[in-house]
This record gives sequence, C-alpha cells and structure tokens, in this order.
Amino acid sequence: MSTAHRVCAASELPPGDRRIVEINGRSIGVFNVDGEFYALTNVCPHQRAPLCAGELTGTTEADGVDDVKWTRNGRILRCPWHGWEFDVTSGESVFNPHRWRVSTYETDVLVDPCADDSDLAVETYPVDTEDGVVYVYPE
Repeated sequence: MSTAHRVCAASELPPGDRRIVEINGRSIGVFNVDGEFYALTNVCPHQRAPLCAGELTGTTEADGVDDVKWTRNGRILRCPWHGWEFDVTSGESVFNPHRWRVSTYETDVLVDPCADDSDLAVETYPVDTEDGVVYVYPE
C-alpha cells in the first residue's frame, strides 16, 4: 500500500469541487463527485495542459438517432486548452477510451484526529518520582 498524503478535510471539498495539489513532484487533481473522491494527474496527454483546471461537466450519449441524452454530469473534465474530455472517475478519454487516458490515483477518506482541535483535549495527571520510581496521581 502506498503512503497516504493529506489533502484536506473532506468537509473542505464539497461535491463538484476540486483541489489541485503537488505530491512527490506530481501535480494531482482531487475531485469530489457526488460524495466520492477521485484523483488524477493534472496533465493532459494531448499537449501537457493543466487538465484539472478545466471545466467539470457531463457529456452526451446516444442509444439511437432520436435517443440522445445528457449523462455523467459532473464526471467529465474538459481540458482548458483544446477541449479533450476525460472521465474523472476512470481517467478514460470520452472520445477514445481505448487509446487515451490519464493516470488515476487511489483515494481514501480517513479519520483525521487533528482536523478539529476542540476534540484534542487530553487528560493529564500529576507525576512524581521517588527513590527512582515513577508515580502517577490520578485525581
């Protein structure tokens, strides 16, 4: 398992938002899509544009000539330079998923004991030493 890198508290990244962070020299975009978190490289494979700065949108799909619908709303990331589109949840290209994709990274929401300082109260007790013995005095 890889080393975890803290991005932010989950409450600081509401659905539809993103954070772009640098981890080990890599620029990575972290996205909240309907309460699920996804991370992908911030580089478009087309001309190395900052992909994660692009618009987060959806796409159209057709089951037939008269059956076109808007799908994957909030999951499609459009490159700000030339409009190439990638699914944030998989890294796959919308127009050619078998050939083009961007690297994705595992994400987890972990309990961060330092997120709320008000919960960090630790009870302390008086301590003393006598004749080389340590004594604790819980009151």
